[in-house]
Amino acid sequence: MAAHFLGFKSIGIELDRNACETRYAAGLPTIHADVSVMRETRFDEIPKSVDVLAGGPPCQSFSVAGSGAGRRALDTVKGFIHRLVEGEDETKIDNDLHAQGVDPRTALVLEPLRWLLKAIETEGRDPYQVIVLEQVPAVLDLWEVYAKLLRGGEGRLNGVKYEAECWELKTEQFGVPQTRTRAVLVARRPGHGAIKPLEATHMPFDLHRGKRNAVQADMLPTDSATPGAKQRWLSMAEALDAASELKDSRVDVARFRTEGRTKFFVVSNYGSGGNPKNRGQRLSSEPAFTVTGKVSRNKVYKSIADYEAEKYDRFKICESGVLQTFPHNFPWSGNDQAQQVGNAVPPRLGMHVLSTALRGNTPSDDELTAATTWPTIPEITTDELRVIGCGDQSQCPKDSHKVTRSRRKSAP
Repeated sequence: MAAHFLGFKSIGIELDRNACETRYAAGLPTIHADVSVMRETRFDEIPKSVDVLAGGPPCQSFSVAGSGAGRRALDTVKGFIHRLVEGEDETKIDNDLHAQGVDPRTALVLEPLRWLLKAIETEGRDPYQVIVLEQVPAVLDLWEVYAKLLRGGEGRLNGVKYEAECWELKTEQFGVPQTRTRAVLVARRPGHGAIKPLEATHMPFDLHRGKRNAVQADMLPTDSATPGAKQRWLSMAEALDAASELKDSRVDVARFRTEGRTKFFVVSNYGSGGNPKNRGQRLSSEPAFTVTGKVSRNKVYKSIADYEAEKYDRFKICESGVLQTFPHNFPWSGNDQAQQVGNAVPPRLGMHVLSTALRGNTPSDDELTAATTWPTIPEITTDELRVIGCGDQSQCPKDSHKVTRSRRKSAP
């Protein structure tokens, strides 16, 4: 999506059929496949003109919200990264990954490197000019290993070197109405100048500053505000209010209105401070919690009286999407739409990262404004993209088409 709004064409490879349905409905070219299978047996289907490799391996096993298996496997995975570059037989590496009990999702953090090596070693292909990777903060150490190897160009990299930098980015500092920290790697071939750190456009959110029941929207900047960041972070109420005013918006803030003002508080589905019964709370005047695949389980209360009476609402899919900075009218389709929303990179953050990586600057105000609305996609375009992505269902992931679903409109 970020590439689309910046004017770049892209093609996606997606394992989950529901996410494919959303991408088809949105007019985004997509191949329904396992990235490993695409690399191993269908690499020739990727146009040679594709010169940017971008992605985010599954984060569940690395995430603090998960079991932490990936975090415990970090040192093991670092070793496998080096073994790949040094030229060890990949079949042996795969066998060792299985023998050591590495979560298959965790092992996918090796896949971007394998794609780069495949491009380097395939006749008639050029190395990717730019590589952009995203993950949860725990993976920053792995991205540092990636960056060091990419700068060196040794082993199977065959002298191909990159300028490479890694950062830990806070989404609210880039205009996303949500606190979410991501580890990002940007690498590009020499000749385009040094990779400059992303310049934050908004201040960081300090949950503990002042009294917890204060309306932080009225607070002044702190001394710890990022230099050059001129705007305060964006609140849930501000984001939803703005989306509700757009043409044909499905965002409904009227149910949260009190005396002409959008006002509510959210009780998280997740425990806080290690206590599963201690549910965190956020005011509408603050950014949202990290939007996860369980976002639809968060309870939204209009008042303390409603809280005491256990009278709550839920965010609609389109509203959860807005908190991720998806357009208000993005055509979420298929099943598990909340999971699709939570799995995604916030498009606005993606625009800042890709613009820095591909153009060396920040996205323009016009581009960011345009990213609040998604163009209407003709049904025939969706059908054509589905034929391209799932036309030969025998090549799709096993059993993924057992249940036949038609295109579904965005959830209300």
